[in-house]
Amino acid sequence: MNIETKCLHAGYTPKNTEPRVVPIVQSTTYVYDSTDDVAAVFDDPTKSLIYSRFENPTVMAIEEKIAALEGGIGAMCTSSGQAATLCSILNICQAGDSIISTATVYGGTINLFAVTFKKMGIECIFVSPTASEEEIRAAFKPNTKAVFGETIANPALTVFDIEKFAKIAHENNVPLIVDNTFPTPILCRPIEHGADIVIHSTSKYMDGHAVQVGGVIVDAGTFDWTNGKFPEFTEPDESYHGTVYTQAYGKAAYIVKARMQLMRDLGCYPSAQSAFYLNLGLETLAVRMKQYCENAMTVAQYLESNDLVESVNYPALKSSPYYELAQKYLPNGSSGVISFVIKGGRKTAVKFMDSLKLASNEVHVADIRTCVLHPASATHRQLTDEQLVAAGINGGMIRLSVGLENISDILDDLKQAFKASEN
Repeated sequence: MNIETKCLHAGYTPKNTEPRVVPIVQSTTYVYDSTDDVAAVFDDPTKSLIYSRFENPTVMAIEEKIAALEGGIGAMCTSSGQAATLCSILNICQAGDSIISTATVYGGTINLFAVTFKKMGIECIFVSPTASEEEIRAAFKPNTKAVFGETIANPALTVFDIEKFAKIAHENNVPLIVDNTFPTPILCRPIEHGADIVIHSTSKYMDGHAVQVGGVIVDAGTFDWTNGKFPEFTEPDESYHGTVYTQAYGKAAYIVKARMQLMRDLGCYPSAQSAFYLNLGLETLAVRMKQYCENAMTVAQYLESNDLVESVNYPALKSSPYYELAQKYLPNGSSGVISFVIKGGRKTAVKFMDSLKLASNEVHVADIRTCVLHPASATHRQLTDEQLVAAGINGGMIRLSVGLENISDILDDLKQAFKASEN
């Protein structure tokens, strides 16, 4: 089944008796024939549905579809991309553990890792995405439990060398977690390059219309949790009837544990209505990603030729330091997101953005509509000057998310805003 077909079908072949669209099962509760049936489901929640804090038929259909798109064994949707990041780490880490992350990840992720996780007793060591293998290996400790990176970083647009980081993670018997939000599985499938867990903020390109916030965790089903570093998978879980996840669920141990343990306790599951909207976006994902890339490439080339622009960062440009990595991991395009630095710094950047008429100035990205953001004033506002530099953020940097409007209209809007910013 090719990628376009997977976008339309939820990982299974529809029967004539099934509805044409995924139905909304608007219910919190499921009825059983007997008390014994209820008890059996609590012993093994994969047998049936328990409660919509864990799972819901509408959401499950979307989980199945996204797992098929990414080539994973299973998936679990969450109420936001941030919740997906949180759960992906908490499923394997506890107080006293350490993780490694590239320093150019999304500002909210940096805060989660450096501040909130620190309060939980989980250390995060940040490394450069261009760090050498020796530098990455030096960041490992005996208590390191995971390595994390973004395929295309938001908003620095660095390209993550998945195979290099996967190789070193696996040498140290820990999984590689990759945030694949910007490329989506249409442009890159990290599991094929060695990733063990893939996460998304589905609020972005997967949804595409800015109508619902959500996230997802996809389990590749390939990591060996019995290697001795993860006793929580190989020893009885006393909070769940003494279940040993690797024995009971084999390759699906990670994703089942995330649902049975974390989703049970945190309850960050999306509604059926949200999943229904997400599915509408998924059905056009393959078509939209192609057009995003085409529009963005035209805009990136225009910006590169503009004397008012100091620098342009778009991995598909030959001038990009990440061009070769982009050709390796993103041969069909680098999404619709561009970051560029306008001459004149923060003041000029703000004036340019406030002069845009078609593009929206908003705290969002990867929408069908063109939008802009000033990272230093918004998504990365909480970072110190040193952290901004490490994250690749300049005061004059603008994150431009190119939408699906007519390319001539997008260019005309940029041109008039540049003219206004000169005055």
